[in-house]
Amino acid sequence: QVQLVESGGGLVQVGGSLRLSCAASGRTDSIYAMGWFRQAPGKEREFVAAIRWSAFSPLIADSVKGRFSIFRDVAKNTVYLQMNSLKPEDTAVYYCAADRTTLTTMYDRYEYWGQGTQVTVSS
Repeated sequence: QVQLVESGGGLVQVGGSLRLSCAASGRTDSIYAMGWFRQAPGKEREFVAAIRWSAFSPLIADSVKGRFSIFRDVAKNTVYLQMNSLKPEDTAVYYCAADRTTLTTMYDRYEYWGQGTQVTVSS
């Protein structure tokens, strides 16, 4: 089992920045990839970014490319989502996910999920 705990969400103004963290615990040696998804009210869960745990091979959604980046600290068992130039449409609950076998943009392929952290971008 893998447990994931997100942190770093909050309220930020348009154009501001936030860094989300996702700390993994438990069977972290079994993690192949970790990703970030988001879900706004009334909308489906949306892929944001993902990364292989053992290599730097990130996937970034077109909607955030150039503004968001994903990176991991293996020693701390933590993956980060750096969010810059935030827009009101980035407002959502952001979820961290992990999987033991796949790097993918499809949320239903991820086995483990955190509880989510709210990001609100105000204009």
